[in-house]
Amino acid sequence: MKLIVGLGNPGKEYDGSRHNVGFSVVDLIAEANGAKWKADTKHHAVITKIVVDDNQIVLAKPTTFMNLSGQAVSALAKYFKVKPTDILIIQDELDLLPGAFRFSEGGRAGGHHGLESIQEFLPKFELLRLRLGVGKPSSHKAGRDWVLTKPKSKELELMESAIELAAEAAVDWSILGIQAAMNKWNNRK
Repeated sequence: MKLIVGLGNPGKEYDGSRHNVGFSVVDLIAEANGAKWKADTKHHAVITKIVVDDNQIVLAKPTTFMNLSGQAVSALAKYFKVKPTDILIIQDELDLLPGAFRFSEGGRAGGHHGLESIQEFLPKFELLRLRLGVGKPSSHKAGRDWVLTKPKSKELELMESAIELAAEAAVDWSILGIQAAMNKWNNRK
């Protein structure tokens, strides 16, 4: 079994924000597979299950706010007995331009509060991540506000295209594993 967690903030006011690209990717995977979301309050998430090439995949969107994402990831991993190498976290990334995305293995949270929370709840967890570019604001101090805003139309076009490809890439990860997915998707132009 695989667990794919899209990071974001719950609530209509955050729909379409840069911080919620993780939610957008798992929403697209669920939609493409005809899956319906259901609340799982015990595990602090909404979840759905799909099967791709005989692989069972749990898709999840934490219902905690971003800064407490670790509660949901930890609870889901324990409940579904998913090994850390079978968990993919999909996140927004300030250090990538809109339209870009990359798989990453290990590393630090880099100031991303959702990842910091996951590392707090699962301290020995080597993060497997799919990072989607949202670009950077001109002022470093504006980063927090930046991720809570919606992208401008030109950025939105690039990000929507990346979200579609990232949904395909995440499913590929569930079948191929992290190294093969990195080789296939991180080198694309």
